[in-house]
Amino acid sequence: MLGALIIDKPEGISSHDVVARGRRATGIRRIGHAGTLDPFATGVLVVCIGRATRLVQFLVGLDKEYIAGVRLGYATDTQDGTGKQITPLRTSDELSLEVLQRVLDQFTGPQLQTPPMFSAKKVGGERLYKAARAGREVTREPVNIVVHSIGLIEDDGPRLTMNEDGTRDFDIRVRCSSGTYVRTLANDIGERLDVGAHLFKLRRISVGHFRIADALTLDEVERMTVADMGSALISTSEMLPHLPIVCLDEERTKLVINGRAFSLSEDERAGAAHAGGSLRLCDRKGVLVAVGEYDPSLKLVSPRVVMGVESV
Repeated sequence: MLGALIIDKPEGISSHDVVARGRRATGIRRIGHAGTLDPFATGVLVVCIGRATRLVQFLVGLDKEYIAGVRLGYATDTQDGTGKQITPLRTSDELSLEVLQRVLDQFTGPQLQTPPMFSAKKVGGERLYKAARAGREVTREPVNIVVHSIGLIEDDGPRLTMNEDGTRDFDIRVRCSSGTYVRTLANDIGERLDVGAHLFKLRRISVGHFRIADALTLDEVERMTVADMGSALISTSEMLPHLPIVCLDEERTKLVINGRAFSLSEDERAGAAHAGGSLRLCDRKGVLVAVGEYDPSLKLVSPRVVMGVESV
């Protein structure tokens, strides 16, 4: 089995748990995911199977899209609903939707974001969440992110829902670059509004071209026969539609399989130079032979990840 499955991760389990259940369902050990979701979050988790795990590196940088629930009133140490309240409860009774949307608009575009302490990011070789659990605060350098769009959900008209404890909730849709912490966005929105806030729900609805509408539940995967699962797999070439494709003839296919560089035609060079990076190298049947890297100075493509002879 070779390819990827889009899994709709349920709430309450980790991304690692999804991989473990995938291994049991397929009988294959070599399985990995492209982009962690916190246990309380749900939605798109791209699970790569077999040698397709070698392609994870080309998926982790894809843009993400989320539906997020933000609770105004207080902040938490984890910046989400699993943490402890760290600010006094403050009312947002007088907050209007117009003011809220103006504040959301301030978070659109390129910006710096400081990773939260309760995260898997490493600083000095240590996972931040381990330091946080030990009660230590670690200096974190802000990282560059891009929020392409952020706005109130308007299914039945934008709403600010009042809760019994005086907090207020609203839902937003966020499309952002890889590495963006939506719970940090929620926390920072609360700071900007001067009432405190945290994330209380999160659903990832897309990772690049992978959409929630095409996702399978874990229960569906576990009920599948081997044949059904093979049919459901996304092929290695279809996993990487964001990479330009170069079609290989028999001679160039042999070069790629043996890890050797090859030249491009004039038309291919123009496309590769415009893309400025990795290329899908496929045989005449459209099967992914390798992912290559184009060097514009040498005008050569060098195989970076070769999928193997059996792929062609």
